Amino acid sequence: MSYTYRLLLTFPSLILFACQERGVVDHALKEGALPGDASGESVLRRLQKEDGSNAILAISPDLKEQFKDQTSGRARGPLHGVPVLVKDNIHVQGMPTTAGSRALLQNIARADAPIIFNLRRAGAIIAGKTNLSEWANFRSTSSTSGWSSVGGLTTNPHDASRTACGSSSGSAAAVGSGLVDIAIGTETDGSITCPAAMCGIVGLKPTVGLLSGEGIVPISASQDTAGPMTRNVTLAARMLSAMAGDGATDYEATLDASALKGVRLGVLLPLCGTYGDAVSETFAVARQTLEAAGATLVEIERIPDLGRISRLEWALLLREFKRDLNEYLAQTPSGVETRTLADLIVFNKDHAAEVMPYFGQEVFEQSEATKGGSDPELPDIVAEAKRLAGPEGIDRMLAEHDCVALIAPTTGKAFPVSVEEGDSYEGSCTRLPAVSGYPHLTVPMGLADDLPVGLSFMGPAFAEARLLALGFAYEQARMKR
Repeated sequence: MSYTYRLLLTFPSLILFACQERGVVDHALKEGALPGDASGESVLRRLQKEDGSNAILAISPDLKEQFKDQTSGRARGPLHGVPVLVKDNIHVQGMPTTAGSRALLQNIARADAPIIFNLRRAGAIIAGKTNLSEWANFRSTSSTSGWSSVGGLTTNPHDASRTACGSSSGSAAAVGSGLVDIAIGTETDGSITCPAAMCGIVGLKPTVGLLSGEGIVPISASQDTAGPMTRNVTLAARMLSAMAGDGATDYEATLDASALKGVRLGVLLPLCGTYGDAVSETFAVARQTLEAAGATLVEIERIPDLGRISRLEWALLLREFKRDLNEYLAQTPSGVETRTLADLIVFNKDHAAEVMPYFGQEVFEQSEATKGGSDPELPDIVAEAKRLAGPEGIDRMLAEHDCVALIAPTTGKAFPVSVEEGDSYEGSCTRLPAVSGYPHLTVPMGLADDLPVGLSFMGPAFAEARLLALGFAYEQARMKR
C-alpha cells in the first residue's frame, strides 16, 4: 500500500484543489473567487483519476479549513485562494517531510519552512506534497529520476513512458498535467530546470541565498535553493516575490514584453548541439524568435574550465552532504530513528527490498567516507568551484562578449523511463549556474519529436528580474509566431 493511499484512507475527507482550465488562477486572482469544486469526495475522486503521472504524494490534512479561511473576509495577498503543491523535501507544518525516503516517514514538520510561511501570508493554499526522486537523486549514480520508495514512479504528463526528470519530478508533472498552475521545487544542480523543461513548464532556480533554505532537507548549503515551477513566467515572478516575503522585489512589475529589444545574448555553443536534430531544430526557431524580438545573439564557442568545475562540484557535494544532512537529521523529531548519514546507510541495508530494489546507495557511502565539514580542504574546494563557475565563468563570458545573459537549450527531450536501467540522461546547461549559485530560468521552447523542451536564460548573481523579463518577452514573442 502506497504512502499516498494510506493518507487518503486515514483522512477520507481530504481534497485537492485541481485547477483544470488554463487561466483559472489568473481569473481567481482578478475576481477574488475560489475556482473549482471544493466539495470533498468528488474532488478527491477526480484527483485520483486524473493524476496519471503519479505526481501527488500527500494531501494537506487541513485543506478544507484553508479554503474556509480564504472565503471569509478580503483577499489576503497576490496568491489569495491559489493552490500550491510543495516538493516533499520542504517542511509543511503537521505533514511528514520524507525526501522520498521511508527512513523519514515520521519526520513530521513542527513548523512551516519560511518560504511556506511567506506563501500562506500571500494568501496561497498549501494543497499538498509532490513526489520526488528519492533523496533528490543523490543516493546513487544509477538512480531513476522521479522514483522514490515512498511514492513510486512519477512519469512525464506528455508521455507516460518517458521521464519527468528530477528531482522535482512531481512538482513539474503536476503543473505540466494541469492539476495546479503553481508548485515549488528545489535544485542543487538541475532539479528544478530539467523537470520543468521536460514537462513543458517554467522553472526558476534563484540565486542561492535569495530565498530561505531553512526547513528543507539539504544536499549542499553552497548550491541548494527552492524555486517556483509554474505555467507561465508571470506566475513564476509572482511566486518568487511571495516566497521571498515582505520587502522583496515585485518581480511581476519588472516584466516587460519589449525586454529583448537591443540586448545581447550569449549562445553557449558547446551546450547546444548534443541533444539530436529535433532539439537543434527547435532551438534554431527559438533563436529566430529572439532575434525577431530585437535581441542580438553572440555565439560563444568555449566555456572555460567546465571539466574542472564538474570535478570540484562532486568533491564539494560529497562533503557538504555529509555535513549538512547530519546536522538536519540531528534536529528531526524523536520518531526518526536515523540520526546520521551512517544510520541512514544501515537503515537502507536493513530495508533493501523496499528501499533499494532498483539501485543502491554508493553515493551515500562515498559521502560517508569523506571527512564532511571537518575536511580542511572543503573551504578551498568551495571557493575555487564558485570562482571558476561564477566570476571566471558566467561573469567573464558576459563581460567579454558584452552580453546581459547566456542562453542554451536547457536539456534534451524526455528519455524513456526504466527503473531497472536508470536514467539515460543526455546532459544539460545547469552546471555553471548551479555551482556559481547564480540564477537560471527555463521557459518552454516548443516541441522536439512531440515532446517539450526548454530554453534557458542564465545570468549573474541576483539577476532574477532581468532573466524573468527576458523570459517573459520571449514567451510573448513565441505566442505571436
